[in-house]
Amino acid sequence: MEPRIPTRLGDGSLTEMTRSEIKSDLEEGTQAAAARGKVPPLTEDELDHLLDIFASTARFTGVDIGDEVVITKDGTGTPQLGSRVDALYAAEQVLGHDSCELFHNDYSYRAVKTVLPMEQQYMKEAQERLTIPVHYGAQPDLGRYSAPDGPCGNWSELLPAMKIDEARAAQEEAVEMAVEDMVFVAEGMWEAGADGINFDTAGAAGDGDFLATLKAVEALRAGHPDMGIMVGMAGEMVIGTHGQLEYGGQRLAGMRPLAQMRAVQTAGATIYGPAVNVNTSRSTAWNTARALTFVKPCMDEAKIPVHMNVGMGVGGVPMYGFSPVDAVTRCSRACVDILRLDGL
Repeated sequence: MEPRIPTRLGDGSLTEMTRSEIKSDLEEGTQAAAARGKVPPLTEDELDHLLDIFASTARFTGVDIGDEVVITKDGTGTPQLGSRVDALYAAEQVLGHDSCELFHNDYSYRAVKTVLPMEQQYMKEAQERLTIPVHYGAQPDLGRYSAPDGPCGNWSELLPAMKIDEARAAQEEAVEMAVEDMVFVAEGMWEAGADGINFDTAGAAGDGDFLATLKAVEALRAGHPDMGIMVGMAGEMVIGTHGQLEYGGQRLAGMRPLAQMRAVQTAGATIYGPAVNVNTSRSTAWNTARALTFVKPCMDEAKIPVHMNVGMGVGGVPMYGFSPVDAVTRCSRACVDILRLDGL
């Protein structure tokens, strides 16, 4: 009888599986992604390596010495004692982060626009105190522009009412407003000394959200050739809440990581962060194999660094507020070993 190995499900709960069961999950995970994304599955050698990682009973795991990658971070540090800058300083001095991100609690470019001078002052202080790169980040958050709080029609209400043209027009109007706000805030933070700008969870509100991000990146790159710009995605597929929006002649709705990376790269970003959502009822091994399969085609084409999202609920990491370290380290190592990523 095969021994049972402690492992995790996608919700972070502890379970036990045999080595054969883990192997089966790895195979099912890669096949699920290959079929859905129309990409090649992982090779037998890659699956064998993943099996060694996930069938290990070790508490922690990690990459080999010399294979370490850079860690970028969104929303760094929540102040417990002191200011937001104190939290960034602790992330550098105590946790050893490679970079950090100053952010406002509202985490939306539209909201930050109203308090930009205050955020610039925080950035100035952060640059004076920290040595590591300090980025500024927020979400495009296209939904903020819809009624009742925003000036545009609410496409979430218009679409169920079958007012398709009105819903699309509302999104198109919101895109232009969002681009203006994102560029305004990014340029203000760049002027204050930010080492880079992060457009986080791009595409969360659908293809209009992603289009606004791409257009903002394009405008910033044209005006600031040396600006560092990260684009982190919301999921492995761009949802078509509009359905007809295009960038560079390519329809945005339905884009998966390879197509996303091409668009982000064309727009002028300097880091692309793919995100693949987890299935909370499947094992971490299944979720990780699925995530790697979606992202692997990017690595042959990418001309900019690819930093896989391996936070709560993406990249194989369980959907849990404090993800268990045994799962996080296995997912992170798998991403580096199999994809040869530039960072996480």
